[in-house]
Amino acid sequence: MTLNKAFIFLVFFISMFSFDVQSQENLPLLEVIAQIENKFDVKFSYSVNDLEGVLVAPLQESETLKEVVDRFNDVTILSFKFLNERYITISTINKSISICGILISESDNMPLFGASVLIENSRKGVITDANGKFLIQEVDINDTIIVSYLGYQTKRIQASELRMLNENCKSITIQEKNEALSQILITKFLTAGLQKHIDGSTVLNTEKFGILPGLTEPDILQSIQALPGVESVNESIANINVRGGTNDENLILWDNIKMYHSGHFFGLISAYNPYLTDKVVVTKNGTSSEFSDGVSSTINMSTKNEINNQFSGGFGANLIHADAFLEIPISNSLALHVSGRRSFTDLLSSPTYDNYFERSFQDSELTSNSDNISESNRSNDFFFYDYSAKLLFDLNESHKFRANIIGINNNLDYTESYQENSGETNSKTSNLKQENLGFGASWNGVWTDKFSSELQAFYSKYNVDATDYRLESDQRLTQANEVLETGLKFKTRLKLNSNLNFLNGYQFSEIGILNETTVTNPSYDITKKDVLLNHALFSELEYKKNNTYIRVGLRGNYFQKFNKLIIEPRLNFRQKFSNTFALKLQGEFKNQSANQKIDFQDDFLGVENRRWILANEQTIKISESKQASFGFEFNQNNWLIDIEGFYKLVEGITASNQGFYNNFQYVNAQGSYNAKGVEFLLNKTADDYSAWVSYTYSVNDYEFKSITPSVFPNNVDIRHSVSLAFNYNILKNLEMSVGGIMRSGQPFTKPLEGNETVQDGNNIRVNYDIPNNENVDDFMRLDASFNYNINLSESAQATLRVGVLNVLDRQNIINRYYEVDPNDSDKAIQIDNKSLGLTPNVSFRINF
Repeated sequence: MTLNKAFIFLVFFISMFSFDVQSQENLPLLEVIAQIENKFDVKFSYSVNDLEGVLVAPLQESETLKEVVDRFNDVTILSFKFLNERYITISTINKSISICGILISESDNMPLFGASVLIENSRKGVITDANGKFLIQEVDINDTIIVSYLGYQTKRIQASELRMLNENCKSITIQEKNEALSQILITKFLTAGLQKHIDGSTVLNTEKFGILPGLTEPDILQSIQALPGVESVNESIANINVRGGTNDENLILWDNIKMYHSGHFFGLISAYNPYLTDKVVVTKNGTSSEFSDGVSSTINMSTKNEINNQFSGGFGANLIHADAFLEIPISNSLALHVSGRRSFTDLLSSPTYDNYFERSFQDSELTSNSDNISESNRSNDFFFYDYSAKLLFDLNESHKFRANIIGINNNLDYTESYQENSGETNSKTSNLKQENLGFGASWNGVWTDKFSSELQAFYSKYNVDATDYRLESDQRLTQANEVLETGLKFKTRLKLNSNLNFLNGYQFSEIGILNETTVTNPSYDITKKDVLLNHALFSELEYKKNNTYIRVGLRGNYFQKFNKLIIEPRLNFRQKFSNTFALKLQGEFKNQSANQKIDFQDDFLGVENRRWILANEQTIKISESKQASFGFEFNQNNWLIDIEGFYKLVEGITASNQGFYNNFQYVNAQGSYNAKGVEFLLNKTADDYSAWVSYTYSVNDYEFKSITPSVFPNNVDIRHSVSLAFNYNILKNLEMSVGGIMRSGQPFTKPLEGNETVQDGNNIRVNYDIPNNENVDDFMRLDASFNYNINLSESAQATLRVGVLNVLDRQNIINRYYEVDPNDSDKAIQIDNKSLGLTPNVSFRINF
């Protein structure tokens, strides 16, 4: 045989073989049915929609009609039934099936052990074995199966596609996420739903969140106070202090929208509805270079970002407010998420509301009697509400668009009635309104397995407006503080290899702040508006291999108005030396151009007396921080010991934004503070319980070179702080949590003994002694919660929670200052602000 003939024969043989193989491939069932009808002279009755997409093996010459029908019954999820010898019906099967699969990583074709396989909208599920295999019995053929694994993209599959036939299981491949380097280090940290990232940040997963002492819902900003170094010296979530910083030094993001307001009830309740919030990431140090502002911490909240093909939601109420949320699928690629919450405090009172009101409005015009108006002639009307909506659109698997809106509102009306000399009764109403409105949009594009990009834009508007009628002087005071910010961020992520990510981006922001005050009798008004533009470039490398993790970043901020460039290096390093022991090192430079200040203690009815101001680089500098921390972790047999030392220096603060109650209250001075200390955490977790104790020791001092003394303790200098808690699953559906807080009392300044007041022009003011040289009594509080879950059906669950704050009803003093005694101008009287007393709350909700 010649070479050419051999070649022709080989080509002919391969072609015949290929034709034979192709002839064995599955064909559409609709096509095969037509062949059967012609061959056997029968008729099928069916719905075309039921048969679309169903593939079967071709008709064999030797097969009888009964053999063909039996084969189709075995290999499809359809039911074939003979009505008579000539007519056959085809229908869908409404019965349970067994499903199985083998989960494989797309990158290396290796099986994935420990992946979660859940039936959507139910609590039924399993995890994959060492071979990546799973098996679930009695599954409805119309169910959707959710396959998820840490560091990989979540996958949804119809149960019918995983039907087990002849013990054969389908292989399922899933892709790694681009952010796989930032993986979860500890899956259960303190309580269920709290996790720890390898970069040191803490993640709060609200959907899986357990309970914390005293809470009846996963209040986002209350919950993060369980972390070492995070607390509120005055019990308010509107005043969260991270490692000795003030609240305005925390960058708060909600779906990439910068928020300027955080609390309802003027600080006692988080303003962010937790039931559509998917996760909250809290970073105290070593922040990614893509974030700036917030010289103390970053609190990054993200709502649910995946389209769920099943309608779901929930609603509930406690003794203060009611809320509801819905996840509405519009199509396979379009969905709408909405949530809303409103208090009913203007309609119905409760012991919880009474305690919250007394705590929030103590030492304000609502509870003081400066105008000699009797209690019976004073009334107030207070309510709050918030709402959010998110539109999710998936153009395809690689390009996703999201649009968001969030609104937060607090409204207070305060009415005083009085009698004219003529005997006629009149009334005047003061009003305080506070709101934060945000819009955001994003586009995420995955261009290749290694390269992705994201474009984000947002608009945020915060304003607080007050109208204050003062009867004694027949004077009306109106005040307004408004913040407008627009921002744009574009970032790209390149996966250089399986161990290395490269992040680059650009950010632009424009912020404008308005402050306005108008007084009648005598007539006076002042309006001040400032605008600042900022351009920033950022870049960082993130590396993880075996036991080493390192993230190195650099950010450059250019402030156009001041022609000023601020360079911010970032470092996050973790080295694991064994299965139980690791060292960590973190550092960062950050800046902040907007801060809050207090002009007068009775601003905005004395309830919300902080207002946002913008740096001008003359009297108000851009705040800049430098922070470093070093520590180690020991983790074995679900025991965690975490010890970390930190040092933080913040420069560019002003005396007016610290809220002094001493001689520096009205001094315009620039300075700094430095906080240094050690955080210790001991945590033990198990299936049925979790217990922890944390201790923080810190020293926090101001330095103002232009005033005397120049160095003195910070207003939030809490030397010792201890928290402990114990969570226990008493029964399968019953959980309890008990815990307490003990910390040093807040510093205060007392009047100079023997010379308590001093003449200041036409006014007499308190003559204070050495600043912050005294401390109020130590703060101690014991809290408890109970949680009971009720399974109403496979897709609906009810939850009843009971929480009690300050079980022992301890009267803690959270602030102390002095005023001139109105009956004796030579003396000062002591004013003590007290914490919440014993405060019970009950919540009930249903999720479906």
